[in-house]
Amino acid sequence: MTQNSKDKNQSIRCEILALAHHRNGICGVPFHVAIFREGDSKRIGILFPAEGHCAVLDLNLLGAGEIRFGFNSWRGDQYESPLRQAIAADAAAM
Repeated sequence: MTQNSKDKNQSIRCEILALAHHRNGICGVPFHVAIFREGDSKRIGILFPAEGHCAVLDLNLLGAGEIRFGFNSWRGDQYESPLRQAIAADAAAM
């Protein structure tokens, strides 16, 4: 599944590889996780229910333990729309 978005005059093209929903224990806020490919990069997006709450990290860097801002940080606002569209499409297909 490929999702596109135009946000801030930039086009993001993501190939969705996997989607999952996590309930986050018994009292945490549930969230969705998306693993996707953009070009040669494999990334993970974590989306909470509220708009604007989207984090994106590169999986290869994450696997190497790199979590610092500026080294493994991507603009969640540019990925949020296509990732939420993929989550909605997946939910509708169930």
